[in-house]
Amino acid sequence: MRILVTGGAGFLGSHLCDRLINDGNDVICLDNLFTGRKENIAHLLGHPRFEFVRHDVVDPFKFEVDQIFNLACPASPPHYQYNPIKTTKTSVIGAINCLGLAKRVKARVFQASTSEVYGDPEMHPQREEYWGHVNPIGLRSCYDEGKRCAETLFFDYNRENKVDIRVIRIFNTYGPRMLANDGRVVSNFIVQALKGEDITIYGDGKQTRSFCFVDDLIEGFVRFMNQTEIIGPMNCGNPGEFTMLQLAELTLKLVGGRSKIVFKPLPSDDPKQRQPDISLARRVIKWEPQIPLEEGLKRTIAYFSKQVG
Repeated sequence: MRILVTGGAGFLGSHLCDRLINDGNDVICLDNLFTGRKENIAHLLGHPRFEFVRHDVVDPFKFEVDQIFNLACPASPPHYQYNPIKTTKTSVIGAINCLGLAKRVKARVFQASTSEVYGDPEMHPQREEYWGHVNPIGLRSCYDEGKRCAETLFFDYNRENKVDIRVIRIFNTYGPRMLANDGRVVSNFIVQALKGEDITIYGDGKQTRSFCFVDDLIEGFVRFMNQTEIIGPMNCGNPGEFTMLQLAELTLKLVGGRSKIVFKPLPSDDPKQRQPDISLARRVIKWEPQIPLEEGLKRTIAYFSKQVG
């Protein structure tokens, strides 16, 4: 197939491009390189079935493709809060542009949504039918509400125009090619430990997250995109739940060194719990994560060791 990946030079996008190329597809990678990096796709640039286009999803684009994966959007708080209006535009106008293209060329279109649509959840673990508990005017709202609006657009295009959609809600994912300065907890802890700095925990460290290794997530993407039973939304993440303190201690154990753990105040609207219910993914695409946290952290630490060193 001929497949367009928006945000294809980013952390998740570049891994998806690798997978799609390895599966024998032609891939067009579209990225404005705000948080994506050419280094992530450098090994693909000479490949005969890979094409890189530097372009912003907010501006119209036209391609003849069979599938579209819409992954374009900064996904970590420091990056999406850097220009919040631009973040909302990327989610909303980017979705409209992808959906318009899908409608015109009759392509199947995939939306990388997020567990952030659940906000600070009052349901635990989170199931797909939960509507969320989100602050519409907070510092994180540009991302949360942008992604929620994108989901609205996807389902309206499906109902009104019969566009063939797939909507997946991604929970915390980590692995090689994360940005060292993205403010995410896994990269923060690893980089701090590698530099011998104190490991910073916000709050009391009892808040929980679930961590899915990138290879597992991409497998979920591909299976979900190519099934015809449901259009979503479908949770994709690791149901194993860890506290921030557990993650910090495991990172310290694997990296070594003399870093110590320090505690700082919790940022606003930071969710206390985040854990996916993946019953739907288990049933429909026979998927669940295979790579344990310790193994995934070892691979991620090996990547950052080269970046930081």
